[in-house]
Amino acid sequence: MNDTDWIPLFPLRTVLFPAGVLPLRVFETRYVDMVRERMKRDAPFGVVAIRAGAEVGAAAEPHAVGTLAHIVEWDMPELGVLLLPTRGGARSRVLATRIRPSQLLEGRIEPLPTFPGDADPDTLQVCAQVLELVIGELLEQAREEAGDHFINPFPEPHPLDSAGWVANRWSEMLPISLEQKQALLEISQDGERLLKVEQYLRENRVI
Repeated sequence: MNDTDWIPLFPLRTVLFPAGVLPLRVFETRYVDMVRERMKRDAPFGVVAIRAGAEVGAAAEPHAVGTLAHIVEWDMPELGVLLLPTRGGARSRVLATRIRPSQLLEGRIEPLPTFPGDADPDTLQVCAQVLELVIGELLEQAREEAGDHFINPFPEPHPLDSAGWVANRWSEMLPISLEQKQALLEISQDGERLLKVEQYLRENRVI
């Protein structure tokens, strides 16, 4: 097995969904070096939710399904600290892991297909309409709080007619546990993920 079969993994206590924006503050040497290598190659790394362990220190045990993260831009406001807006790419399954001497976790992965499925038109319409309102409010709030350091969490375009995009944005925002978000990520049918989202929204009287 060649080293080119392995990509670096970033275990976090969050779940990155396809097309989602994840700002990262990178300061550990292993990850600063990893980011530099990825930017040099213009290549993504994997973001995986932590099953056991911590974000800092020894390598954590990750969940088996994660998302490729593409570096959009970078900034170094202070020596040794990188600020990275990243964008979620394709879902992937981790087939095997290894730990480098630096405690950098690497994985051998395979892409996971996503199927549009048969999303109910009424479900998509109501979830999309409320999502559009929520995004507008969140963007206004984020601009006011961030000022010159604003990072758009919902870059254009907003494909509100896409069950996958709508379901993924809701999945990011719902106040549910890490395990529940991970379960949503692992659903391959966009329509099924959207139904789970709609159920939560109705149970909590959001829609």
